[in-house]
Amino acid sequence: MKAGVGTPSPSLGWSGSTLHGRSRFRWSEFLWSLIYPTKNHRIMPTVPGLVLIGLALGIGSAAYNTASNILFITLSLLLTCLILSGVMSWLNVRGVCWRLLLQPPARAGQKTPVTLELWNRKALLPTYGLWFELTARPVATGPQRAEATIRASSAEIRAAFSRIEQATARATLPLRERLDPGGQTRLDWLFTPQRRGVVRVELASVGSLFPFGFLRKNHGTRLRREIIVWPAPVEYRFTRTAAAARQAEGERVARPGASNDLLALRRYQTGDSHRLIHWKASARLRQLMVRQFAAERAEGFFLWIETPPGGWPREEQFELLCRFAATLAEDLFTAGRLTGTAVNKEEPLVIRRVRDLESFLDRLAVLELPRETLNAPLKTDVVARMRRNVITFAPEGVRGVAAYIDGEKTATT
Repeated sequence: MKAGVGTPSPSLGWSGSTLHGRSRFRWSEFLWSLIYPTKNHRIMPTVPGLVLIGLALGIGSAAYNTASNILFITLSLLLTCLILSGVMSWLNVRGVCWRLLLQPPARAGQKTPVTLELWNRKALLPTYGLWFELTARPVATGPQRAEATIRASSAEIRAAFSRIEQATARATLPLRERLDPGGQTRLDWLFTPQRRGVVRVELASVGSLFPFGFLRKNHGTRLRREIIVWPAPVEYRFTRTAAAARQAEGERVARPGASNDLLALRRYQTGDSHRLIHWKASARLRQLMVRQFAAERAEGFFLWIETPPGGWPREEQFELLCRFAATLAEDLFTAGRLTGTAVNKEEPLVIRRVRDLESFLDRLAVLELPRETLNAPLKTDVVARMRRNVITFAPEGVRGVAAYIDGEKTATT
């Protein structure tokens, strides 16, 4: 796929070693970069490279001891191979730009696609044999407290690093085909977030063994993107039929529907049922008229998430609360019965469109238990703005979560 018109820029998410244009080459900067390389830039010899270096040292010692021109020529050829390998590896990576494309929303426990787009800006040289190391790890969103680790044992420190490593997803994407000058390509990765929150997807490094495999070059990058992970859906069951009985008789609204209240008369259209024809009005107006009834509006519900200090002592139940509230909100929105949501003392959110529901799910994704006691009572700030059918949540037993409507338990997980 050929590149489009224009130059990649950071505003479009592109990143690379030569993104800001071609700078003037300076030998001083080049030599200093060899002595003190940029962070995360590494050039390490591989096993064949170590063998070649050892062979060069042996031939060099023999050449100086014997003063043989043939051995000196052989030594120069070996050193030339090492130098040529480094230069060609540098040219192979130079001029390549990359960017990460994410497709929100992401769900905990479900596969999330990540696309790495590549652009070879070189005019003459193609690019071969690159690989890209990607990582995805959760990011802490709330305020963090400083904790001293002086008294921590080595086992506790290793366990902490092990938990971080287990929560981190890694992948290596190889460039299997040649990337022609001015061409673009895409590499796809599917990773599965383990839990809700904010996940940072980062391009850790770009590696290459090109051309001979003597040197392993890693080019560090600072390319990273963050994505919000919504809570995973959870199964729940209704325990009472009081809520269903409360919705049996809905309010009438002035729009077409299928209730028993007559809204208006209109002209007959192809496809209308003959049972809806109003014969007396048709005879009087000398054209077919059909009856149009009013629609029934089902009673809506308001979700209220309370997380007072000490109200959810078990972390597993709190996570289940977020999953239960997200699943119930989506089901009610699909049925057209979700009027609004609120979290603790925050301003209630009126749900009218999909974007409002997504905002609530984004809030649930980063919801955390407060560390301090709330200053004002919750109901004073929120309940005054709510209508009836307020759904609240409370722990049930050791592991479960129950939903209540006006004090009556309606659903449980």
